[in-house]
Amino acid sequence: MSKFPEKLELPKHVNETRKNRKNEIVSSAKRGIFIRLGIITLEFLGFAFFGSVALLADALASFVDVISTFVLIIFVKLAEKPPDRNHPFGHGRLEPLIGMQLGLFLAITGAAVCFNQIFQISHVTSSEAIEPYVWLIPVFAVLLLEICYRIMMRTAQQQNSPALAADAIHYRMDAATSLLAAIALILAAYFPHWSLFIDHIGAIVIALTMVVVGILAAWKNMHQLLDRKPKAEYFNRVKKAAFLVDGVREIEKIKIQLYGPDAKVDIDVEVDPKLSVDDAHKISQKVRVEIQKEWPAVRDVLVHIEPYYPSDH
Repeated sequence: MSKFPEKLELPKHVNETRKNRKNEIVSSAKRGIFIRLGIITLEFLGFAFFGSVALLADALASFVDVISTFVLIIFVKLAEKPPDRNHPFGHGRLEPLIGMQLGLFLAITGAAVCFNQIFQISHVTSSEAIEPYVWLIPVFAVLLLEICYRIMMRTAQQQNSPALAADAIHYRMDAATSLLAAIALILAAYFPHWSLFIDHIGAIVIALTMVVVGILAAWKNMHQLLDRKPKAEYFNRVKKAAFLVDGVREIEKIKIQLYGPDAKVDIDVEVDPKLSVDDAHKISQKVRVEIQKEWPAVRDVLVHIEPYYPSDH
């Protein structure tokens, strides 16, 4: 061998898959924004004409989520930036970072609404009443939000995006809060003398739901920032790909980091101890390519070559 072997290039579909991931996440998020804006408009009109604070709290929760989705779209695009001198492993952690912050923002907003409603409930008089059939507005919202949740969660699972999954959960929780608003307004229709009191109770329950959902979303995104061990299926994918390479006798250990659109793999591959350094290097290059072909999210693969001895296994 007279010169260092050339680097093996990745197939074209690897980069295309990464690009498609971003496009699918952004498209899914944009569809959800338009549907949410329609629901928010209806609920604000319901509050303006019928004075339901449960509808106002539900609209506020949805409005916060629309802002969150806009911010998420921006950071999903930023997370796709390739490695540079100051960020050799890329910018993928921006995605779970913003996911965690959006979760905390939702929780803080819910806490503020909750305290506000607890204060206002003491000034409610039993003689006031809310118009019946206002509950039809949040029921309609429940149906649309559940459709949004299913579309976005499917995309999040396919593209392994915890930030998008957290945003999708917001849609289901928005559907849950809309259902709570509907229940509160139905009860208010049956008990007109207590309708405003029930309406405020519904708003408080919605606000508490926002707090819980926000904390759970922040917790899930924090796992990626702290490099929590991913699911076994990812280790199986890496091992399966590595064994496709001729010359790989055994795999000693695998470490995987998942962060947003990116993954990093450290793998110890055992080969024939009599191989030359040049041949062992070629095997390591093929292992890298096979892993990235099998799992395009893998931005970087570090392959450690170890000698294989049957007596060690």
